[in-house]
Amino acid sequence: MLPAVHLKNPTAEEFRDRIIHYLRYACGLELRHARAADHLAALELAVRETLIDREILSRRTYDEVQPKTVHYLSLEYLLGRLLHNNLISTDLLVVAREAMQLLGLNLDTVLEEEPDPGLGNGGLGRLAACFLDSLATLDYPAYGYGMRYDYGMFRQSFEDGWQVEHADTWLQRGFRWEIRRDDLRVPVRFGGRIDWNRTEAGGHRPAWADWRTAYGVPYDVLVAGFRTNTVGILRLWDAQAASEFDFHIFSKGNYVKAVAGRERVEALNRVLYPADDVEAGRQLRLAQEYFLVACAVRDVVDRFRRRHAEAWELFPDKMVFQLNDTHPALAVAELMRFFVDDAGVPWATAWELTRASCNYTNHTLLPEALETWPVTLMEKLIPRHVQIIYEINRRFLEGVKARGVSDPDRLRRLSILQEDGEKRLRMANLAIVGSTRVNGVAKLHTELLRTRVVRDFAEIWPERFIPITNGVTPRRWLRACNPRLSTVITERIGGGWAKDLDRLYELSAFADDESFQDELLEIKRANKSDLAVELERLCDVALDVDSLFDVQIKRLHEYKRQLLNVMHIIMLYQRIKADPSSEVVPRSFIFGAKAAPSYHMAKLIIRLINGVADVVNNDSDVDGRLRVAFPPDYRVSLAEKIIPAADLSEQISTAGMEASGTGNMKLALNGALTIGTLDGANIEIKDAVGDDNIFIFGLTADEVEERLTTGSYKPWDFYRTDLELAAVLDAIKTGEFVGRDRDAVRGVWSSLMEHGDRYMVLADFRSYVDTQDRAAEFFKDRRGWARAAILNIAAMGYFSSDRAILEYADKIWGLVAVAVKTPEGS
Repeated sequence: MLPAVHLKNPTAEEFRDRIIHYLRYACGLELRHARAADHLAALELAVRETLIDREILSRRTYDEVQPKTVHYLSLEYLLGRLLHNNLISTDLLVVAREAMQLLGLNLDTVLEEEPDPGLGNGGLGRLAACFLDSLATLDYPAYGYGMRYDYGMFRQSFEDGWQVEHADTWLQRGFRWEIRRDDLRVPVRFGGRIDWNRTEAGGHRPAWADWRTAYGVPYDVLVAGFRTNTVGILRLWDAQAASEFDFHIFSKGNYVKAVAGRERVEALNRVLYPADDVEAGRQLRLAQEYFLVACAVRDVVDRFRRRHAEAWELFPDKMVFQLNDTHPALAVAELMRFFVDDAGVPWATAWELTRASCNYTNHTLLPEALETWPVTLMEKLIPRHVQIIYEINRRFLEGVKARGVSDPDRLRRLSILQEDGEKRLRMANLAIVGSTRVNGVAKLHTELLRTRVVRDFAEIWPERFIPITNGVTPRRWLRACNPRLSTVITERIGGGWAKDLDRLYELSAFADDESFQDELLEIKRANKSDLAVELERLCDVALDVDSLFDVQIKRLHEYKRQLLNVMHIIMLYQRIKADPSSEVVPRSFIFGAKAAPSYHMAKLIIRLINGVADVVNNDSDVDGRLRVAFPPDYRVSLAEKIIPAADLSEQISTAGMEASGTGNMKLALNGALTIGTLDGANIEIKDAVGDDNIFIFGLTADEVEERLTTGSYKPWDFYRTDLELAAVLDAIKTGEFVGRDRDAVRGVWSSLMEHGDRYMVLADFRSYVDTQDRAAEFFKDRRGWARAAILNIAAMGYFSSDRAILEYADKIWGLVAVAVKTPEGS
């Protein structure tokens, strides 16, 4: 008989006793000896007990129903803190608060003790986390697959204005949400060579020989659906050596050499995105990508075998992969390797099974961001896969030629193998060739994919390319992070919006309701006050809570144009210096961003922003009318404090370069008005909120493309015709804001004036400044601003990750929801 599964939530007293139980038996402590970290551990374990019961019931249901299951492969998951979210999803938040009070503890204080998991970096990873939340909430059978990084990206600090990276020791105190599954450990092959063995028919069959073995050990993070019994699994892989160390070498005293093999293997999951500007970093990153897909594919085929034995013809009907960008593209080759080499399936059949099971999400329009790998490096690491990819490419090109394509240039663009210069394999091409569907993440992004980035593929397979606009989970990005706003929304339209975000449209009826406007303004001011306290602690800068909070929080990249933002700040500062008595709408500029360790220009921009902040914040002429805050170590938990407080959302990427964005959705959902270009999902947000409730500026994607391709763009023309712009550029060139670092930061000026200003900062500067002036003037109309904020919130229903997942399930995966029912007596 299977053990009972308990789904009924405990009372506050029962939950208190559960916490005390874990304090004693997991932490070895009584309450009077426990510290804040111990309170956190016991509370997490108490909540995890509920998740485990629901996950077991979910697993039993799937074993019985044997549904089609989606497997989401992503190199990063930016989860954020999980305790608060899990308390909300399981309806334990009120119970936990009361239980903590019975113990003489404050729940909010304990929640602040939880570190952010170091498993992601930017929008790609946060999207993956939102999707896992929606998959569980919508009752879809799903697994996420990722890497269990020891140190994640990095912790960021600023020293003399420069970014400094530190190891993110997020696992130091343990991670109570994970469950180690040694029973599901899988082997992974690296290196070796290819032998050719004779077959009985007299031919030759390739055999991968003399490989080195590493093992993938899975750690399951349970993902609670909101107010449902379904619990999904994020399976994170940890690399483990085949043997701990060579005892013979160790016994002779060479201790370092004895553990060298183990260290090489375990380096696979040390950090997210090792620097790829050196050979060792490139090799490690490729090894990570292969390790992830090898572990995931083996795990999926093992589960298929347990349910369906060797009935491989059923595989696409039961198992589907979603490749989140090109990082997991090797899944196509690995699945082929399994079918052909391990399962003995004929090549043509194996290819049909593979292509029918794989789908690819593209996340970039920048050609340099489409991954390619040197053939020599891949042959060293995974020689069998190189062979398989060559054969995939040969057959694909033969098929293309059979369809009448003979143009050599077009065939070169279509080929998975790039042969001009060093031979490289194109991961995007492999993913497209090996997938049933390829989706962009906004309507504009998908159109640009079709017409520019991979036009040749789209002309061959127009039906393969579809748009699915990104979305964000309203559970974390409104209900959890903005409880004040969530409460008043629920008071107006009921609580169903958290699972049906389209219901927010009902708020539009209150756009002209002055009492609701007043409530919204009071909530925004309270959120700004909370953030101001936090930023004064982090940045030692006092913000005026009645100022316009102007927010840009995202990965530091030139195309996202934090540089345009800081140039506007310099211009405002120069206006004040020219006339200190001039009327200026008070503004607080808030940045949050990390630069990749090897991204030199991004680090220069960070130095410039910090330099401007130092000057502006300490100039008596400014008199507090401008403030700049750049808190270090931007992460999800900090975003959850910044987003509810934002008045103006900076979405100012160069048109045609941002795939979608999700920060734009989170900020608008919390009542911020957007200033942005017609790029990514900004276009769809504009259509949803209306032209009067968003601030659009700048060149269109077509206009940017025309200037880039014709060579008609002349940065010096803008310098000569715009005096304010010229003054800003001169200040950057002379190092006015960076002191002794002026020679280094002069590279920012050089990128604009001597190297072509690829990201059209100067072209958009005047339009941006004029639009910012219009936003500042509108901010003075508090009722008008509140009305626009309400209409922004009301229009955000479409931008739910639930809607996106429903589209994936219908248009790509063919997935059916499976309700996990409550057993009798629970």
